[in-house]
Amino acid sequence: MDNKLITVTSPLLPNLDDLNEMLKQIWASKWITNNGQFHKQLEKELAAYLKVPYISLFTNGTLPLITALQALRITGEVITTPYSFVATTHALWWNGIKPVFVDIDPGTGNINPDKIEAAITPKTTAIMPVHVYGKPCDTKRIQEIADQYGLKVIYDAAHAFGVEVNGESILNAGDLSTLSFHATKVYNTVEGGAMVMHDERMKKRIDYLKNFGFANETTVVGPGINSKMDEVRSAYGLLNLRQVDAAIEARHQVAIKYRNALRNVEGITFFDDMPGVRHNYSYFPIFVDAKKYGMTRDELYFKMKDLNVLGRRYFYPLISEFSTYRGLESARPDNLPEAHKMANSVICLPMHHSLSDEDVERVLKCIVK
Repeated sequence: MDNKLITVTSPLLPNLDDLNEMLKQIWASKWITNNGQFHKQLEKELAAYLKVPYISLFTNGTLPLITALQALRITGEVITTPYSFVATTHALWWNGIKPVFVDIDPGTGNINPDKIEAAITPKTTAIMPVHVYGKPCDTKRIQEIADQYGLKVIYDAAHAFGVEVNGESILNAGDLSTLSFHATKVYNTVEGGAMVMHDERMKKRIDYLKNFGFANETTVVGPGINSKMDEVRSAYGLLNLRQVDAAIEARHQVAIKYRNALRNVEGITFFDDMPGVRHNYSYFPIFVDAKKYGMTRDELYFKMKDLNVLGRRYFYPLISEFSTYRGLESARPDNLPEAHKMANSVICLPMHHSLSDEDVERVLKCIVK
């Protein structure tokens, strides 16, 4: 049997000849950054594809989080989840904001709205939830709480490209949403990201902030940074946008095969699709109950690795366990039992558009006894 390495993810790559044609245009124009033609075109096409009114492109997925907090003038404390990639909480730390962790809903991996109110203090100014694995948060409940207490809501939607609930983009929830277009994501621009906003005034403010605060050649309206996307990655992104639907459908087929094979395996559980949701199948996490399965999560993880099948313990450890944050009162393990349980049992299986039937069979043979 072929023993090639099966990676947990693989980047969606545009056709090289098509990219070269666009590069020739960039070279001819000599306009390689600063809101060029491909940058403008990509913002327009992404807004249409994602069904959002306004979008601003960034050079990665962390800078829009940092900038969103600046744009909304968030201070003090922000309620967030420990079950995410570290960039979520790092963005708070870089803004001098104290993260306050609350536990997750074991049915989704997302922040549990029932836990939010108890964490609100006079210093709380915002809630920063994450659509974990692209599964939509309970945006209605979160907004009700935010409205009641006068809080802003910024969604880390790094995993949620193209995700919709009953035909409506989840990126329209809250005050702002941010995206990552990193190479590992369903849709990528090599490195890149974006912010979604609701009105033209905020779009203008964000565009100023990501370009040093310049409103024009001689006017700086705020202490901005440099986080613009260049023309090369904008062109790459335009090409990938043409093929992302096919890639999502290929991922969907992999998810179906995984579910069919694993549904009756004792000690292995996973998430099913949510009613009314257009998923993007960005990840396929399984959860290992060591007593029922007869093997711990780590034993299975390393067994897979020995067989050249790379899973990922995503998210492990919890953000609250890292040295920067573990001294916080809200980071205590007894405050986050469901998050710890999920972090200690999860393996994300290989999930990408180029997995063959043979690849899927090899992954499953590692797990199904």
